[in-house]
Amino acid sequence: MKLSTKLIENAGKVNLNLLPEVLIKHTVRANEGTIVQSGALVIKTGKFTGRTPNDRYIVHDNQTFDSIDWGKANQAISQNHYELLLGKMQIFLKKKTLFVRDAYACANNQYRLNIKIITTLASHNLFAYNMFLRPTEEQLVNFEEDFTVICVPDFEANPESDGVNNKNFVVLNLSQKVVLIGGTAYTGEIKKSVFSALNYYLPSQNVLPMHCSANVGKNGDTAIFFGLSGTGKTTLSADPNRLLIGDDEHGWDQHGVFNFEGGCYAKVIDLSPVKEPDIYKAIRWGAMLENVVVNNQGEVDFSDKSITENTRVSYPIDYISLIKSDLRGETPKNVFFLTCDAFGVLPPISKLTVEQAMYYFLQGYTAKIAGTETGITEPKAVFSACFGAPFMPLHPSVYATMLGEKLAQNNVNVWLVNTGWVGGNYETGSRIKLDYTRNLITEALSGALQDTDFDIHPTFGLAMPRVCKDVPTRLLNPINTWQNQTAYQAQAERLLAMFEENYKKYEVLV
Repeated sequence: MKLSTKLIENAGKVNLNLLPEVLIKHTVRANEGTIVQSGALVIKTGKFTGRTPNDRYIVHDNQTFDSIDWGKANQAISQNHYELLLGKMQIFLKKKTLFVRDAYACANNQYRLNIKIITTLASHNLFAYNMFLRPTEEQLVNFEEDFTVICVPDFEANPESDGVNNKNFVVLNLSQKVVLIGGTAYTGEIKKSVFSALNYYLPSQNVLPMHCSANVGKNGDTAIFFGLSGTGKTTLSADPNRLLIGDDEHGWDQHGVFNFEGGCYAKVIDLSPVKEPDIYKAIRWGAMLENVVVNNQGEVDFSDKSITENTRVSYPIDYISLIKSDLRGETPKNVFFLTCDAFGVLPPISKLTVEQAMYYFLQGYTAKIAGTETGITEPKAVFSACFGAPFMPLHPSVYATMLGEKLAQNNVNVWLVNTGWVGGNYETGSRIKLDYTRNLITEALSGALQDTDFDIHPTFGLAMPRVCKDVPTRLLNPINTWQNQTAYQAQAERLLAMFEENYKKYEVLV
């Protein structure tokens, strides 16, 4: 008997594939959420307002023992401990009210993964409705799941006996195709668990799974945008002259790219209708906001960080007006690696060779501004392999090799784009204007940048265009924006040393 069948048979009540309006009513009646002026539902996720990477595990068994890149990002849990947790969770769920959702991932039906999501909160079921692809009525008739997600925020583990670090946990059983989520109500754990599973299953089918956004131009040219949080991945892929394929998770096979999801899960901190109008307009009935602050008039204060800086909204992707309806695109012509370099060293845009692309893909670099601790003035370099290390079960070199092969086979242009600081670091310089970055990307997409002359960066060996339409020429070579060029060179060498140190764990294997 299937696991989902057992849980459903033992439940007190089962709510199957409820419509969003019914799920919203359940949430409000249970005092688990409120409706704001825009019509969106607002919920709080309690203690956890983000993922907790140290509490994510993969079952170590005969299938996974020699294929997973075991370590900090992919912690092992034994099959026995998994069975123990599952058994406890099954007992906990007896006679409980369950919300069950049938959905699927991958807009390319060749790789479609049918998912059954079982939750104890109506709001989590609404999240699943928003984020995953939604079957038609005909497809639901004979729906058979390939993968099961069980999310029970009220169920907590016992670290002393259950093989986990804390009471909250996410356990992926990739062999049995089950995810257990307990002790946390942060909805993003559902989304990222499925993404992690696809990152394990798809490479064997010659599909490169990617943590990226993607869009397509009027001539059918596809572009993809890799980048960690805060680099502009969502903002820059939302282009009024291009159709959005997706904002976060995609696959790339021999024919092109396709979205894994059917929705968007966007950050909304400091959101404004001017800066990100598409997301702002999408916050309406059916959308679900998390951990935002609401004033007495029922309006959201998007600048309020008192709960968390990781305020979020989920909504179906068709809430965005300019989308590619089939969520698919042809083989990319341009790939952008976005980095927010708070050291002020990297060029606003540079063209990469295939070898450089693999190098920067493995580095997955960005930099975060230093905290408020006294005496800490330097930015912090952040390296996340493949721009998504926490979700990559296989060794990063597997994904990098696949990327390199696809770039070379298809003669793809790869660009490194610095959306961070110029004229100094984050204390002495200024962040490059968004309009300049948009112009650089537009010119790269048009092919104009390929026809210009390039200078080579003396420290990083990057090819920097000498001119770009509607962008001040002095910005294109970062050393020209610093008052003290000796200080710039010293900063560049410090950053290069960080790159070289981080790369040591890959250079033997690549």
